[in-house]
Amino acid sequence: MEDNSLEQKFSKFIIIVSIVIPVVVAILFGVKLKDFGYNVEPLSFLPAIYATTNGLTAIILVAAVIAIKNGKRKLHEQLMTSAIALSVAFLVMYVAYHMTADSTKFGGEGAIRYVYFFLLITHIILSIAIIPLVMITYVRALAAKFDKHKKIAKITFPIWLYVAVTGVVVYLMISPYYVQ
Repeated sequence: MEDNSLEQKFSKFIIIVSIVIPVVVAILFGVKLKDFGYNVEPLSFLPAIYATTNGLTAIILVAAVIAIKNGKRKLHEQLMTSAIALSVAFLVMYVAYHMTADSTKFGGEGAIRYVYFFLLITHIILSIAIIPLVMITYVRALAAKFDKHKKIAKITFPIWLYVAVTGVVVYLMISPYYVQ
């Protein structure tokens, strides 16, 4: 019974965080600091940085899988912790940007428009779904339940990688339409 205690201890936290993060991001996405009397310049330098952060996350995720397949558990753990930290940094920068700048409209036409919106919508949906998956996967590793960790990691990894890569692709597709 003891080995389930860490998972049980974190289960409510995971549920709460998995709900609170998307709700708070959605609310803050609509909040503009200028509407509250704060005369701040748009943080227009952030999208390139948080897209780079997504790219680094993708690279680190792949490196972490290679590390664990080569039996380098400590390196895997360090890389995964770094990927989580980068994802949190991305989230902070993303919210900060959207609180200071108006949303950019995608200007592409034809088939590329459908590709863009498909990538954007799947990116957003899976970025919400990945929150509890990452936390459950991480807690199972902390609890040394490596059989259960490995089982969920096989689901978590490709989704997280997709979110990280499509974050970069979406940025590259919309970046020509940013107002300078």
